[in-house]
Amino acid sequence: MEQKIKQDINIGANIRAIRKQKNIKQVDLVRLLQLEGVEITRETLVKIESGVQHIKASQLRGIRDALGTTYDELLK
Repeated sequence: MEQKIKQDINIGANIRAIRKQKNIKQVDLVRLLQLEGVEITRETLVKIESGVQHIKASQLRGIRDALGTTYDELLK
């Protein structure tokens, strides 16, 4: 079973901010992630960004790569 990361910091808000800064729409980010084999839907991304759902380690890694950012930026 894949480990989920509890959001004691607002990872979702950081993901949203970086995504918007790079002018990437949610559907486009999800499409990029799915092409890389990361299991995620737009609904899941919405929940992660709003802090309602925990993020899986593979999703965090995929988002980091797709957004061309670092863990430090996602976890600040």
